[in-house]
Amino acid sequence: MAYTIKRNLLPSSKYGIKAPYAMTPQYITVHNTANDASAANEMKYMLSNNNEVSYHIAVDDKEVIQGIPFDRNAWHCGDGRGSGNMKSIGVEICYSKSGGARYAAAEENAVQYIAKLLKERGWGIERVKKHQDWNGKYCPHRILNENCWKSFLKRIEQAMKPTTPTPTPTKEEPKVNTLTSTAKDDLKALLKEAKSKGILKVDHSEKVGSMTDGEALGLLISVVKRTL
Repeated sequence: MAYTIKRNLLPSSKYGIKAPYAMTPQYITVHNTANDASAANEMKYMLSNNNEVSYHIAVDDKEVIQGIPFDRNAWHCGDGRGSGNMKSIGVEICYSKSGGARYAAAEENAVQYIAKLLKERGWGIERVKKHQDWNGKYCPHRILNENCWKSFLKRIEQAMKPTTPTPTPTKEEPKVNTLTSTAKDDLKALLKEAKSKGILKVDHSEKVGSMTDGEALGLLISVVKRTL
């Protein structure tokens, strides 16, 4: 699933309302928006109002938009100055009210983006939390309704695994035979004579036409060695 990453960052003049504290993130918290607005509209509304409600990332079926730097806290977990608000990156998945294809695409983009964040930080899947884990709120509501939180985490883990390129099948090199007709006849005669004298146990003369030059040379060397 392809998505575009954009930034529409909160102006520092509004840090006091939306992101008042410096933060060293330790977790990623997943939310559903509970409406059907796009990521751009969600972020525009969050940045423009003066409510003490905020989050770092909004994800829809096409875009991942960052609104607050990851080194600032956001008010998205309802736990005051607890670890949810003070130590986690808030990710809102759009279109969760109605669900359907747009939501499914948004959720997959969230899976891929969260996997990217985890890999960049060297974090494991245990760092991914749901809003409910911090203050008990029934969020992310659609993921909880569909009872797929565990599978959501497994999808993130799968997305974190390196992709193994499919090996290119080795093509058998075509045999090249550039022996002249005279050389072929001479080699056939030599091989027949070697067989008749007991130098070779098998008559290879009939195979000369299908041999590569290398194979013919190898057989010739074998005959010469046995006559020395």
